Amino acid sequence: MCNNFNKKFLDEAAKALENQESESDFSNTDYMSEAVKSAIQGMNANEGGPFGCVIVKNGEIIGRGNNKVTSTNDPTAHAEITAIRDACKNLNSFQLEGCIIYTSCEPCPMCLGAIYWARPDKVYFGCSQKDAANIGFDDEFIYKEIELDYQNRSIPFEQSSRKEALVAFQKWQEKEDKIKY
Repeated sequence: MCNNFNKKFLDEAAKALENQESESDFSNTDYMSEAVKSAIQGMNANEGGPFGCVIVKNGEIIGRGNNKVTSTNDPTAHAEITAIRDACKNLNSFQLEGCIIYTSCEPCPMCLGAIYWARPDKVYFGCSQKDAANIGFDDEFIYKEIELDYQNRSIPFEQSSRKEALVAFQKWQEKEDKIKY
């Protein structure tokens, strides 16, 4: 009885170690392949464009995402955003310190901003901005818009009610139990 228990325990431990070793033996190419698989699966399921992303911590994929803009009617549901949301949920944290992002394409300005807010250690990307533009996903105009004065942007921006809006900022400065990020 005791020998059967020990054998079963040792077999399960060896299997767990084997799974841990095989996942930690993944290379950057393997992780990027997982991001590309997410892109293709999402695209084939008509969830959105051909973009995928995985987030890795300590050799384990802790977040996955693919573009879901058209299936969710959410213009922010880019692969990097959905992967960041998944990883943060799984880590129970709003930051990705110690993580590496693998994304099938160079991030757009929105995703780039989200990546910086999430604070991963590094980002690997597959296709470039130019590659994306060549298939109809050109975000160059957004980069150009950022540099323009408010009144010269293609979507007009105008400051309004600054005094009222500053109240929230003042209350934030006074808040003693705030969680800084």
